[in-house]
Formats: sequence, structure tokens, C-alpha cells
Amino acid sequence: MPEVHKWNTRQQVVEQVPAQTLDAEYVMHTYARQPLQIVRGEGVYVFDEQGRAYLDFTSGIAVCGLGHCHPALVAAATDQLQQLWHISNIYLTAPQAELAARLTKMSGMDQVFFANSGAEANEAAIKLARRYSKQKYGAHKGEILTFAHSFHGRTIATVTATAQPKYQEGFGPLPGGFRYVEQATIQAVKEAVTEKTSAILIEPIQGEGGVRPFPTEFLHELREFCTRMGLLLIFDEVQTGAGRTGAWLAWQRLGIKPDIVTMAKSLAGGLPMGAMLAVQEVAQVFTPGTHGSTFGGNPVAARAALALMDVMSAPGFFEQVRRREQQLYGELVKLAALREDIVDVRGLGLMWGMQLKTPRAGEVVERCRELGLLVLTAGPDTLRLLPPLIVSQKDVELAVNILQAALG
Repeated sequence: MPEVHKWNTRQQVVEQVPAQTLDAEYVMHTYARQPLQIVRGEGVYVFDEQGRAYLDFTSGIAVCGLGHCHPALVAAATDQLQQLWHISNIYLTAPQAELAARLTKMSGMDQVFFANSGAEANEAAIKLARRYSKQKYGAHKGEILTFAHSFHGRTIATVTATAQPKYQEGFGPLPGGFRYVEQATIQAVKEAVTEKTSAILIEPIQGEGGVRPFPTEFLHELREFCTRMGLLLIFDEVQTGAGRTGAWLAWQRLGIKPDIVTMAKSLAGGLPMGAMLAVQEVAQVFTPGTHGSTFGGNPVAARAALALMDVMSAPGFFEQVRRREQQLYGELVKLAALREDIVDVRGLGLMWGMQLKTPRAGEVVERCRELGLLVLTAGPDTLRLLPPLIVSQKDVELAVNILQAALG
């Protein structure tokens, strides 16, 4: 196992300590670590300290959309590192400006605010929606509706927006201004709306909440309702964006355009970046001093994101993603038909959940890891598969075979 140097106050190496020991002693225990130390990644595979390869169907939780260490992203980030790492956002940088232009064109939006994560992008969306609604309709506006099983981040505001008590426990008092809709019906939405409501925040496909796609018909009804009532529709595409669903954004595949959309995860292929995009009428209420981010739009991350967009813009890229979508979905459905312990297969693009009859998803994840496949859970009874968008036909076949063996 590779060892990490431990330094004394004079910055001299006094001993060599395994990384697991240092992690256990000095890193706050906010993660349920798996007994695996990853030291290298290449394409759809990662490697542990002993050199064993694992087929990665987690993509760093939907972050490494082009796999690990994609040559185009490595070259772009390396080149930028040799020029400029960081500069304050009070100055212009060409990578950020170019990325903004390309993102707005690709997303169908008009302007973008850059952040560092999905939670920050959602925070920006909440602030923008409230500011817009207060300016247009009055100071009483500001309430945001979200949905049961949602997940919007870990900040105090976004964890409140997340309608799952397990993520909120111990963090009260939580800020006001959020209401939860328990069912995906327009009637339930109507009953939740008040005179204070300014916007509705929704994930087209709930990721952490169990890989739950909202019915397309409901999302169309929601768009129509928001337009009629003067409410903003915000799509949280932190996990579904940047190609995960077989289109640049899920809303483009579903044919339902929001007023605000958030992205992060795979946007820069693994470097920290978040983005909140909006139509012009809404975006214009953000003026100098109303919002900001020290690291948002960092030139290195921006160059990586530009390289990612170049790769994804190549002819046939999304057609290939959708071929792998059909293959993976078909194989999972076949597997479910052979077993009584699989009750549902759901998802879109290369984002799939397999719900089990019993809460043993964690056990299956562990067995998959032992067999050389990395997958995730999305709740105690649901397996989550998020392969890189560059996954091959043989990769999918191997993953499903391992999954079948792991299920027992």
C-alpha cells in the first residue's frame, strides 16, 4: 500500500503512515468509506494500490462523464495550468467568457453564473428566483416548492430544499421559505402553492432519491402551470446534465424548457465547476454585488469544460450514448425478468436504477466491488449505475455479467 509522508513542525519527514490511517485520524468522518484506495484512473477503469483494475460504473457519482484522465481534458487543463491558475472575477478571462458563450448556446439559455458545485449552483438559482419574483411581484414572494425524495445539496439552504428528513437531521433551525410536494401530480402542486410561492425546483430524474424519473406528461403540465401562474420553473440538472441522459441536458430530450437550470458534476469532467443558467428576463436581476464566487469559472476548470464540450460535440457522440442506453436498459430488463428479487428498472440515458425487493443494495455493491465492478446505491434497496458516457458494448456486457453474479 502506498504510504504518505507525515511531517513534523520543521517540515521534515519523521515517519511514513498509510493513507488509511491518516484518513481515519484526521479527516472528519462524513463518508462511509469503502475499503478501497484508488490511485489511478484511465478511461472506464480505476486501479487500486495493488494495481487491480475495477470497471467504474459510478463515474465519480456522475462526474467523470468522459471517463478518467481523458486525453483532451488532460491536455487542456495542463496547458492552462502553465498560463494562469486563478485570477479574481473582477477581471476577465478568455476561457470563462468562451465557456459562457458556448454553454448558453448549447443549453438554450441566455446567461450563466459560474460556481464550484451543484449545491452552489442551486443556491444561486434559489437566490435568483427570489430576487426576480420580489422585484416583479412584491416582497412577499420568495417561497420555493420542491418534491419528496429530492436532493439539492448539502448547504443549509439546499439541504432544506431537499425534501428528505435524513439529510436535515441535527441541522436545525432550518431556514424558512420552502414547501414540499408529496406527489407528482398537478393537483398536489396546486394545493401546495401559496401567494408567497415564487418558483418550483425539481430534478427531471431524482438521483439520490432512488433514480426516479418524473413522468414526462407531468413535467409538461408543470411547465404549463408555472407559465400560467407566473412561477419560475427551475430544473436541477446537476446529475442529469452534461450528457448523462443522452442529450446535453435532460430537458432537451424531454422537450420541456425551464426558466433556470443548474449543472455541475460532469461539466468540467472531474474538476470542480457548477453553473446556473437562466433566460434573460430572469438573469438580468443579478447585478454587480448581488452574488459572487471566488473560484467560480476558474480558468483551469473552464478549459477542461471547453474540451469536454468539444468531445461531446463531435458527430455521433450522443447517438453512441443512446445505443449504450438501449443496450444497458435491455440487459437490465432481461436480468429483472429472470429474477424475483428485482422489482423495477428505471432511468434514462446512462443513469439507471435497479430496485430490489429487499434492502440489500449495500451488500450487492460490496460483492460487485469484490468481483471488479464499482456501482452505487440510491437508498437501501436501489442500485445505481452511472457508467462513463464513453462506455463500450463489451464494458456493458461485462458489467451486467458481474452484476448478475453479485446478486447471487
